[in-house]
Amino acid sequence: MADIKDPENTIIMTLKDGDVTIQLLPDVAPKHVERMKELARAGKYDNVAFHRVIDGFMAQTGDVENANMENNYNPGRAGTGGSDLPDLPAEFSKVPHARGSLGAARSANPNSANSQFFINFKDNDFLNGQYTVYGQVISGMEHVDAIAKGEPPANPDRMISVKVAADA
Repeated sequence: MADIKDPENTIIMTLKDGDVTIQLLPDVAPKHVERMKELARAGKYDNVAFHRVIDGFMAQTGDVENANMENNYNPGRAGTGGSDLPDLPAEFSKVPHARGSLGAARSANPNSANSQFFINFKDNDFLNGQYTVYGQVISGMEHVDAIAKGEPPANPDRMISVKVAADA
């Protein structure tokens, strides 16, 4: 279990193999951190599929509109939606896209991030300054590494639950 120093800014993501603990970075990307906590507290990330998982690159999830496994999983549309909240402005920083970092997924428009995010499998320096970094896996990265690969995976893994540690 991770040593959680700031439970209000820590996410516990339960995957099929175990828990992944993510330290959020409110000083770096406050709007993205608030959005993740808001959606987690509303249960919007629960049962959402990892719809784009590229071996040696990253695992993407968070399409709460099209990738909920219980209600509306649509592999043809998974990855095209967000939440019913407005898009977020980019919060680019000097924090690198290192292994285990959490990045905001978006369209070509830098200010189009909403609910989708990705976890980097390795250091992806070419993303630095292009996508908002707003968290870092501090334990359970082996569970992220085990997520089913594919675009989309034939049998996608999902976030069973996503909670703010302060609420757990």
